[in-house]
Amino acid sequence: MKKEIPYKIYLEENELPKQWLNLRAFMKNKPAPLLDPVTMQPITLDALSNVFCTELAKQELDDTTPYIDVPQEIRDFYKMYRPAPLIRAYCLEKTLGTPAKIYYKFEGNNTSGSHKLNSAIAQAYYAKEQGLKGVTTETGAGQWGTALSMACSYFGLDCKVFMVKCSYEQKPFRREVMRTYGANVTPSPSTTTAVGRKILEEFPGTSGSLGCAISEAVETAANLDGYRYALGSVLNQVLLHQSVIGLESKTALDKYGVTPDIIIGCAGGGSNLGGLIAPFMAEQLQGKAHYQFIAVEPASCPTLTRGKYAYDYCDTGKVCPLSKMYTLGSGFIPAASHSGGLRYHGMTSTLSQLYDDGLMEARAVEQTKVFEAAEYFARVEGILPAPESSHAIRVAIDEAMKCKETGEEKTILFGLTGTGYFDMVAYEKFHDGKMNDYVPTDEELAKGLAGLPNVE
Repeated sequence: MKKEIPYKIYLEENELPKQWLNLRAFMKNKPAPLLDPVTMQPITLDALSNVFCTELAKQELDDTTPYIDVPQEIRDFYKMYRPAPLIRAYCLEKTLGTPAKIYYKFEGNNTSGSHKLNSAIAQAYYAKEQGLKGVTTETGAGQWGTALSMACSYFGLDCKVFMVKCSYEQKPFRREVMRTYGANVTPSPSTTTAVGRKILEEFPGTSGSLGCAISEAVETAANLDGYRYALGSVLNQVLLHQSVIGLESKTALDKYGVTPDIIIGCAGGGSNLGGLIAPFMAEQLQGKAHYQFIAVEPASCPTLTRGKYAYDYCDTGKVCPLSKMYTLGSGFIPAASHSGGLRYHGMTSTLSQLYDDGLMEARAVEQTKVFEAAEYFARVEGILPAPESSHAIRVAIDEAMKCKETGEEKTILFGLTGTGYFDMVAYEKFHDGKMNDYVPTDEELAKGLAGLPNVE
């Protein structure tokens, strides 16, 4: 007899994953290697270690080890807020009148308000182990910056954050949480770096982008002795750390004999989506199961749905390694939408390869439709979602309504990776009817793509 499925499925502390899952090890078509921006050859460990902590650089280049041990000190920190609950959205199912069964993995039950802490604590741990003084980083909506600030505070490290200017202005309270944890927060682009001054000269009055902020953070780390750069998405090492999301989700579902048909995540740089799908995609790559994977991105920054699969710089200032990915061009600066964490010009090389191989789908949605879904979800399920996560909610509702039309009893799993308590300016604009949907024209996208480097 099947167990009755509770509203919230909690794992025991001893069920917390002891290893991260390295999805690249299961891929027949491996992501293309990172290229050194100077030599345009595959980057070496030594060169990458000048940017990142040495152990993180090793993880970044490792595409053969299927599982990597989680250090005990990181596991002990995880225990403060993990395992995170997997929630059956009974109320949402009932209100929609759908035969679909809907589950969401809730990653907002920590002070950072999102899944970002899963990688932040790992990156801070390795920085401390290496004897560094501190780290630099960028942040869009502020969730990554908050998480890294928390992690650095825990290990006694200095943390310098370059926050995308539009988010710095829209979300002052997120900025203050970072400062509470001791971080120095600078709006980007700024006049404190050479690359920031160059971008301001080229794009006067710009609202900034993640690509700009990354360039400033990398330059700052390079000029400070005892510092390295830390990135909250896009990198393979980050997807590795975020695999705890999917591993916990799969363990919880397996307990009740549940197999999802559709797995949905919002997609900016790819960290939460990559983490959520990791064990499920690994199964599919081994021929053990089949799932429908859907990446949801903003229509204002349509990387997968309208971008090009090519080598590109990971940052606007062109100082970072080049990655083969779906991209809109490192010079593309998205509109100042309220989903700051999804305003990145490229997609992680791992998910880009999977998408190019036809193993994933992608949908682009307008922000007013996203906030319609966010408000609906908040009223029904009682959680105020972040704008980024609400992209996944939008498509989960759309898929559930398709089931209502067809009568199919599909099981849907999506990632609710953040809370929206620092996003009330965005909610206010939505409620006041002042929110606009911006979709770039083909001509605007062509300008960004015209700047792609000539690399095969």
